[in-house]
Amino acid sequence: ITSHLFEYTWNLWKSDVQTILQNLSMLSQRNDLDSILEQSNDLILICDRWLLCLKIIRQLIFSGYASDSTTAQEVWQVREVCPTVLSAIQSLLPYYSSFKDKQAKLWEFAKRACTKLMKVLVTLQGRHPYSFVHQTVLPATVDFCLNIITNPEQAGASFEEFLIQCMVLVKTVSECKEYKPSATGRVINQSAEPLSLEQKKKNFAAVASDMLKVVLPGDRVVLLCNILIRRYFIYTAKDLEEWSENPESFHHEQNVVQWTEKQRPCAEALFIVIFENYRELLAPVVVSILREAMSVSPPLETDVTSGMLLKDAAYTAAGHVYYELSNYLSFNEWFHGSLSIEISNGHPNMRIIRRKVALLLGQWISEIKGDTRKLVYRALVALLQDNDIAVRLAACSSLCYLFQESSFSELDLFECLPTCWTMCFKLTEDVQEFDSKVQVLNFISVLLEHVGDKVIPFASQLSQFFQKIWDESAGESLLQIQLLTALRTFVSSLGYQSPLSYHMLMPILQSGVNVDSPDALNLLEDSVLLWEATLSNAPSIVSQLMDLFPYLVGIVNRSFDHLEVGVNIVEDYTIFGGSEFLKSHGTSLANVLDTIVGNVNDKGLLTTLPVIDLLIQLFPQEAPPLISSALQKLIFISLSRDDEHNPSRTTVRASSGAILARLLVMNTNFSAQLLSEPALLANIQQSGISLKDNLLLSLVDMWIDKVDNATAIQQKEYAMALSVVLTLQIPQVIDKLDDILSVCTTVIIGGREVKTEDDSSGDITSSSWLGNDNSGYSSKFLKKRQVSCVSLNISFLNN
Repeated sequence: ITSHLFEYTWNLWKSDVQTILQNLSMLSQRNDLDSILEQSNDLILICDRWLLCLKIIRQLIFSGYASDSTTAQEVWQVREVCPTVLSAIQSLLPYYSSFKDKQAKLWEFAKRACTKLMKVLVTLQGRHPYSFVHQTVLPATVDFCLNIITNPEQAGASFEEFLIQCMVLVKTVSECKEYKPSATGRVINQSAEPLSLEQKKKNFAAVASDMLKVVLPGDRVVLLCNILIRRYFIYTAKDLEEWSENPESFHHEQNVVQWTEKQRPCAEALFIVIFENYRELLAPVVVSILREAMSVSPPLETDVTSGMLLKDAAYTAAGHVYYELSNYLSFNEWFHGSLSIEISNGHPNMRIIRRKVALLLGQWISEIKGDTRKLVYRALVALLQDNDIAVRLAACSSLCYLFQESSFSELDLFECLPTCWTMCFKLTEDVQEFDSKVQVLNFISVLLEHVGDKVIPFASQLSQFFQKIWDESAGESLLQIQLLTALRTFVSSLGYQSPLSYHMLMPILQSGVNVDSPDALNLLEDSVLLWEATLSNAPSIVSQLMDLFPYLVGIVNRSFDHLEVGVNIVEDYTIFGGSEFLKSHGTSLANVLDTIVGNVNDKGLLTTLPVIDLLIQLFPQEAPPLISSALQKLIFISLSRDDEHNPSRTTVRASSGAILARLLVMNTNFSAQLLSEPALLANIQQSGISLKDNLLLSLVDMWIDKVDNATAIQQKEYAMALSVVLTLQIPQVIDKLDDILSVCTTVIIGGREVKTEDDSSGDITSSSWLGNDNSGYSSKFLKKRQVSCVSLNISFLNN
């Protein structure tokens, strides 16, 4: 497509740009522009066509070739188009100023055209960086952009959109990995052999590096650094007005907005990249600006002066490059000498510095050591009570970083915990925007992760808070997802005191796990995780929790996306719900397991089989009749011989066979009934599985065959099942007597090598469960282990 369309489109574009420039030159001398444009609309149509051709050209070059960063093949159109595009920018740029107050349409066109032309250069450099390495392209473009950034008034371009694109280009070129020179230096082709791909890349990188050294010498780098900090980091009168009108929106615009959308975040992104490339040169420069700003703006200043704004800008720079400045500055001295005093200066005008110091403390976290840490915590908690919401949100953000840091002291947190809760609740009431509410919820989650059971005195307050936020967030799924995450942490922190939250929690859970609810698509995953956490921390299965189980049927029927969590939920109900659970929800349980077994892959089966094994351990008489359909599918799996050269399938067969072996040991009568089902036998024969005599003898062959693929506990189950078979007086068993006795005696002696060594739990478990303090096994784990050991040992003794 590119080969067919490019030449025509490119020639049309070049012809149109000449026409446009000639007309703009003529019109710039006239005073009756509106009447001229009204009489003839041709120029506007040509401008629209020209912009459309530019879009087509960009797309043809972008998509018409594989990126040269992988092929190292030059795309000739890049060298053809980019210099002409740059020339067009230089020609059109003056018209932005000349038409600004004379003709709105032409002024808007000049503004739009220059911005789009620069975006084309950014796009092509990103797609074909090596083709961009040419004397007429790379150095000329970077030099032009640097001139615009450092002196936009002289260049005739002072509008934000164009400046942003110039900064984006310098940033992408500066951090382009294809332009980083190789440690081995440039490759010189001394033979007639063609260069390899890597050699071509090294040559391009070396040339690009040399070009950038010329266009960005040390003095220009220092100038750029100064300009970025002293001009683009400085708050304007418009910024301060926006802050006063809506501090919440202002905070998020400065900290959350995409860096390519606003001038200041874009300048900050460029500064970080430039500093990274020239850190040894620029670190002293930044420190010098910082000290200058601190000298002209004392900590107790109350007027918004140029010195205060410069200090804010210097603090911004120091926050971004803390990792290098720590070699030049002592944080402790800085904090005690200036930062702590500035934080405590409550004058309304000092919100500028208070907010910046709040953010700075979160960035310099690794340098906050010793007794200073406690002072920093207290300072930030105090800022949560600030009169300005932007300052409070900044403090909230930095406290999250500090509390998640590895050297965080929980003792220090406990001292300020009541204030933190109170301020979080107050902040949530005061903010209006979605991003703010998410930020506060995230902070609450971080607090909950650290306080553990010390949250219990605040359980009632937190429950009321969560209920209020849930009610107010109806229809805002993203906020509710964040809330569900916080609730999961809350429940885990409460531990066995979690019923304190049930009056708030149960309606939220019921709504979240209902697949028919309007928000099920968005909330189901986090709701299921919350359900599991609630069960894991429940001292008992109360009626409200018991009534939730049928919702699992709908979840499993919908998809297996939440299979592992769903199996854990079944496990919780099985262990703690007891016979009451089977009596109340046996049908739902059978539905869930029957849906899973036979419809999931081997990994899914290995996740599910332990809970089936657990059901037989706990309820050997009651459970098997309920789940007979799933057990029949396990017979199919055990007898199928589709595991050759498939280790995971072998593990599934061995595990399925072990469950059937346990069933035979613990409920021999039901096993006989299950294996004699005419329908089961007919289905197996129809599936092509060859049987010897009957199903039981086929299982005996399977147990003997797979014993070396089984874990230690499964081998014991095989051996006990085989010992039961010996008592059933089946004549054909005599032919297998040697193999059966070999398995039984070897398992008793313990001489067989096992496939899996991690059998300390005594059964097949889907997970290891630790208590809330991670100091030992939880009651769930201990009960599983106890049930397994008792059931196996009693069965072994009986046989």
